[in-house]
Amino acid sequence: MKPQLKTPKQPQPSELQALHQLYQSGRLQQAEAQAQLLLGSYPKAPVLYNIIGLCQQGQGRLREAAASFRKLLAIDPNIAEIHFNLGVLQTQLNDQKAAVACYRKALQLKPSLPSAHFNLGALLQGQGFLKEAAQHYQKAVDLEPRFFEALGNLGAVLQLQGRLEEAVQCYRKALAIHADARGHFNLGTVLYGLGRHQDAVLEFREAVKLDPDFADAWNSLGETLRDRGEMEEAVRCYERALAAEPQHGRAQYNLGETLCLAGRLHDAIPYFEASDFADSKERALQCLYKTGQFEPFKQRFDQLTAQSKHHSVLLGALAAHYATNFGQQNAYQFCKEPMDYVLHTRIDELAAPDSPLLHELLQDIQHLAIAERKQGRLYYGMQSAGNLLLRSEPSFQKLAALIRQKVEEYRQHFAGSREEIIKAFPRKIEFTSSWYLRMKQGGYLTSHIHEEGWISGCVYLKLPEKSNGHEGSFAYSTDGDDYPRRHEDFPSRIVDQQVGDLVLFPSSLFHRTIPFHSDQERVCVAFDVKPAAM
Repeated sequence: MKPQLKTPKQPQPSELQALHQLYQSGRLQQAEAQAQLLLGSYPKAPVLYNIIGLCQQGQGRLREAAASFRKLLAIDPNIAEIHFNLGVLQTQLNDQKAAVACYRKALQLKPSLPSAHFNLGALLQGQGFLKEAAQHYQKAVDLEPRFFEALGNLGAVLQLQGRLEEAVQCYRKALAIHADARGHFNLGTVLYGLGRHQDAVLEFREAVKLDPDFADAWNSLGETLRDRGEMEEAVRCYERALAAEPQHGRAQYNLGETLCLAGRLHDAIPYFEASDFADSKERALQCLYKTGQFEPFKQRFDQLTAQSKHHSVLLGALAAHYATNFGQQNAYQFCKEPMDYVLHTRIDELAAPDSPLLHELLQDIQHLAIAERKQGRLYYGMQSAGNLLLRSEPSFQKLAALIRQKVEEYRQHFAGSREEIIKAFPRKIEFTSSWYLRMKQGGYLTSHIHEEGWISGCVYLKLPEKSNGHEGSFAYSTDGDDYPRRHEDFPSRIVDQQVGDLVLFPSSLFHRTIPFHSDQERVCVAFDVKPAAM
């Protein structure tokens, strides 16, 4: 006959009631002490270890609490909620691997725990496992349709995946359940990414209305207004961001950039130097150089480049200009001779007579509801907002695929180069930015570089007839943007392009469009690619 297992003795209901009263009234030390005392009589009682763990957690003694929950699970490993609690503790103890394992075990035992799906999704999102994170957020929402935090996080993951329209829907559903400043801010960011600037402005304004000290929202509102050409209002927003958070690096950067555009380079330097955002230190160097402060520029340039890889596009442009200006060797390894890294090629699918893709692209650019933005260097023209080549329309997707192929051919063309632009070339071709430019009669683009790029390019979809010379052509040089010159001996070249042509070049190279006088429109698509780790 099979022997029967003896059931461990459990505390009496009256003992548990007294214990729970202590815990619920916040007398955690007394509750813990009483539970420890009861363990002498009931050493295998899971409920006592649970109370002890909760009391220790409430007192901030996280490692002791985790140990108590593990003792409970050694007695009964099939309580999903205890695995969940242990996952919370492991997250607080910054042991994400253990936390993930705890949440997975909790869901294995009880798949219907929405909070476990949510917490696991958050950990996976933080580790970059976006697809699985989205699945757990979706499951949390399926189990609890009004779980607005899960909807918001799902929107964030979809946004990171480039699924922007789906992200908008998630954010809107979350806001319909619970309107908060963070939700409006997140929705504003994805609308901005879609180029829907007016809608983004409304969301950012709602965010700062709900939270007047929301520095990120004030800054993003300023950036959106800047892109709409409302510079004075943008500055006020940056100032509000800094009033709420004086060390807000991005707002400091934006104020410095605005002062630069206004020609107040000396005033911009302190803002760039105080900021830790993006290429702020390089921007401060640019201001020193453009104001003719060559000695402090060179001193700080040498200090900055000695501490980091030679991967800055802006420093690449400054180094090339300084070397020519002062007759010195260019020691900055990003692209010492950028004029030699221009490739003029063509996309046959666009150059073919009666090209269906060319017709489709021009139709979409003309007729789709694509938001446009003002561009301070562009005259008699308009630039699209958002990242054009990430849009879902087939025409832009086809063009993106063809450009990726050509960028890879660019890498192969310069294979073997020791310059960082090729050595650290992006293996996965993604567009950090892309836009169309439409110019009318008299249109041109002043000399500039693409500070946030690595390799830049422009493909030509429609070109005006030339009445003489190089009208409407692409010109490039190591000099531009009103950099101070000690002489005029800077190299420059011109590309006379045709429809379907593509020009690829280092983002550190100054380039411009020569004005044209034809009444025909000039249409092109420009883009930047950059290594993912940059």
